[in-house]
Amino acid sequence: MPLTFANKITICRILAIPFFIAAILYYSPQKEYLRYVALGIFLFAVISDVIDGYIARTKYQKTKAGAILDPLADKLLLMSAFICLYYKGSFLMDTIRFPGWIVIAVISRDVFLIVGSFIIYMVHQGLDVQPTFWGKSTTFLQVFSIIGILLQWPFSFIVWYVMLFFTFISTVDYIRTGIKVLNTGG
Repeated sequence: MPLTFANKITICRILAIPFFIAAILYYSPQKEYLRYVALGIFLFAVISDVIDGYIARTKYQKTKAGAILDPLADKLLLMSAFICLYYKGSFLMDTIRFPGWIVIAVISRDVFLIVGSFIIYMVHQGLDVQPTFWGKSTTFLQVFSIIGILLQWPFSFIVWYVMLFFTFISTVDYIRTGIKVLNTGG
């Protein structure tokens, strides 16, 4: 089966991640433009996520590959953004940077989701992933947090605390749902 247009957009998003990482890691105060390159790549990835989802739904291009690749692309982008921005924090941003505990909370949630999804897939030989309000809100706040860091918004830390609350709630919600699916088969 050939790749759908929506899947091709998702693959482009995955291929953009190394360029985003490189822009962050090669940033220095002498290469300030790389912060904006990273922001541009990140915004491209976020917007293309919205576009490929819209195309998949409205043009009936939902596929099994897309059901795996789309959330994988999201996790790879967000986890690499948080890790790289934390790693480069002391060099990248003078005043506003992610504390380590924020990064650990975000990564832990995604690890729970990935491991839980794998367990459900192995037990039930399939996986029907349906994002929740809490999950979508958490992702939005994570994206907003990364943009805040890249633009050096002074109020970014407020978004982090709201994001952390949603991260906790969505993690608990997904774990609860995962346990229910494992116990009932759906």
